Amino acid sequence: MRLSIIGSGYVGTTIAACFADLGHEVVNIDIDEDIVEIINDGRAPIHETGLDELVAAHAGSEGTGRLQATTDYEAVLDTDVTFLCLPTPQNDDGSIDLSIMEAGATQLGETLAEKSDWHTVIVKSTVVPGSTEDTITSILEAESEKTVGEDFGVGMNPEFLREGTAVDDFLAPDKVVLGADDDRALADAHDVFDPLVAQADAPVVETDTRTAEMIKYANNSFLAAKISLINDIGNVCKEFDIDAYEVADAIGLDDRISEQFLRSGVGWGGSCFGKDVAAIIAAASEVGYEPPLLNAAVEVNDRQPHRLVDLLADHSTLEGAQIAVLGLAFKSGTDDMRNSQAIPVIQRLQELGASVTAYDPVAEDNAKAYLDDITYADSAANALVDVDGAVVVTDWDEFAALDEEFDAMASPVVVDGRRTIERRDGITYEGLTW
Repeated sequence: MRLSIIGSGYVGTTIAACFADLGHEVVNIDIDEDIVEIINDGRAPIHETGLDELVAAHAGSEGTGRLQATTDYEAVLDTDVTFLCLPTPQNDDGSIDLSIMEAGATQLGETLAEKSDWHTVIVKSTVVPGSTEDTITSILEAESEKTVGEDFGVGMNPEFLREGTAVDDFLAPDKVVLGADDDRALADAHDVFDPLVAQADAPVVETDTRTAEMIKYANNSFLAAKISLINDIGNVCKEFDIDAYEVADAIGLDDRISEQFLRSGVGWGGSCFGKDVAAIIAAASEVGYEPPLLNAAVEVNDRQPHRLVDLLADHSTLEGAQIAVLGLAFKSGTDDMRNSQAIPVIQRLQELGASVTAYDPVAEDNAKAYLDDITYADSAANALVDVDGAVVVTDWDEFAALDEEFDAMASPVVVDGRRTIERRDGITYEGLTW
C-alpha cells in the first residue's frame, strides 16, 4: 500500500522504515527540513538500535526507494492511508496537550479537501479516550468539508515501542491493536498490517477507537505501577538487608506476575510512562475520579532519585565533593533525555554542594539542554578519575566492565541505581535496592 506518515520522531521514523521493509511505499512528512534531508540521505535522525540500517536500506541513493521524506503535505494525495505520529506532550497540570496534533490534523484536513477518493487516517500518537473521535475527526471534517464514514475513515492504532528496541518491538509485536468505528477504515488498517501479522504471527485486537486509546494508557499505567511496586518492595528489602533481585527472581516465576519489569532501581523515565500516567490521572480527575494507585506509582517513582543520592550521602560528605554520574539517557540504547532520572539525581547532588562529572556514550549532546554546571567526560573511565564517589543511573553494558577504574578511585564509594555492576572488594558499595 501507499502510506504517508506525519511526524518523524521516534515513532514516526521507526514505523516508516519498518513499513517500507514490509513492502509498502512510504512517505514521511515533517516540518523540519533538516530531518527530511537526513532521511532522504539514507540516515536515521535519531539514535535507535537497527534504525540506521533500515533507513539506509529503503531511503537515499542506495536504498530501495520505498521510503522518502518531504515537508509537503500534498504527498498525502498520492497515498491510501495516513498515520498521525505527532507529539502529545503534557501541560503543567499533567493533562494532555493536543495542540501539535490539532495543527497536524488541520493541515491534513486541508489536504484531504483536494482528494476525490476514499482515504483512511490512523492516529498512532497516544491520546486520551475520546480525542480521536471528538477532536481529530472533528478537525478533519471541518477542514476537508467531508464526512467521516462516507468520504474518509478514521482509526486508532496505539504504539507499544520501547526506545532502544523500537525496531524489534515493531517487527515482533506481542499484539497489534486496530481501533475503528467503521468497517472500511478497519479493512484498510488490516491491509496495512497484514504483512506484519503474517510475518510475526502476532495476535490482532479489533476494537473501537476509544477502547484502542485506553488500551495504550492501561498498558503503560500497568507497567509503570509494576515498576513502582517492585521499587517500593526493593526499598523495604534494603531495610532488612535482603537482595531485592533474589526476591524478584522468585516472584517472577509466577506466571501471573512474570519476570519482566521487576528490576528495581532508580525508577522509570522517558517520554511515555510519566506523560501517559499523568495524562490518564488528569483525564480521570476531570470526570470525577482520583486513581489512588496511579498517584502512588508516580510518588514512589519521584522518590527513587533522592533515595539514590541519600545512600551516597550515608557514606560520603557531598558538600564540596566531586561525584561521577554514569549514564544520562533515561535508559540504555537511546540518547533520549526526556524525564531521565539522571536529571533529578544531578540536581539533588548539586543542591547538596557536590560537583558532577558525567558520562554517557550517546546522550551528552541532548543532556546539555537539560543540565547546567556539570563537566562531561569522554569515557566512563575518565569520569571516575579523582572523584569522591560515583552513581550509576543508566544500565549501559560498558559500566559492568569498569573493574580497574572503580578500584583506582581515591575514595571508592559507588551507588548503583540499575544493578549494572557487581559488588567489588575494596570499595564501599551500595546497590539502590540491595
